[in-house]
Amino acid sequence: MPGMDLVRTVTEAGVTTLTLDSPANRNALSRALITELLAALSDAAAAVETRVVVLSHTGPVFCSGADLKETAATEPGQRLPVELMADLLAEIWEFPKPVLARIAGPARAGGLGLIGAADLAVCAASATFAFTEVRLGVIPAVISATVLPRLAPRAAAELYLTGDVFDGARAARIGLVTAAVPDEELDSAVAGYCASLIRGGPLALAGTKELLRRTRSASIRAELAELSDRSAGYFTSPEGREGVSARREKRDPDWVPKQR
Repeated sequence: MPGMDLVRTVTEAGVTTLTLDSPANRNALSRALITELLAALSDAAAAVETRVVVLSHTGPVFCSGADLKETAATEPGQRLPVELMADLLAEIWEFPKPVLARIAGPARAGGLGLIGAADLAVCAASATFAFTEVRLGVIPAVISATVLPRLAPRAAAELYLTGDVFDGARAARIGLVTAAVPDEELDSAVAGYCASLIRGGPLALAGTKELLRRTRSASIRAELAELSDRSAGYFTSPEGREGVSARREKRDPDWVPKQR
């Protein structure tokens, strides 16, 4: 696809694989990557030959979340990457065809929002996950629209508030992913799900996805708009700016007590 440098698209036997291809920054959700992924999703939605979409990645990291370098350099009046991420999560959540996330490595913050937005998610057992937002002085607002419907409430409270890392087995137990499999079995597990999904009628699959979304009390786009505003407020606050700077400078933020 011309001009697509950060997202690669391959379609074979009804399955379109969209591969995040920005390993240099751990597939962070930059404005460019989000824009390209939205365009690739639009093309896949319109393509009759696409029956299932697999969201995959190059490099060792699935997705590290919003691009913090761009976040720190955002000018007044310019949309933060996390605000653009709201559009992406809504697009995946409302996508008319099944979306399966293939996670072969770590996912953090906004990367977990992508996983939650997908209909199915399969991870390698060695993959790790964390809601790191509180450690940056911000909140996991935008991703909550797609993550909280998946998670067990007690697990959500613990992992949101602590920011601690958890493994693939726990991600499966609490509902973040559909299955965690041995690393060497990841691709065969993804292929197995795709083989099952393409056997469903296209209209029936789209209708079934609508049924699965009926439990939401409000439009996801309205919810994401409100959460996006809330998230932006934290990212642009003094605490949020300090947290982002500290992460980029590989130091503790100033609110962490000094060890005596």
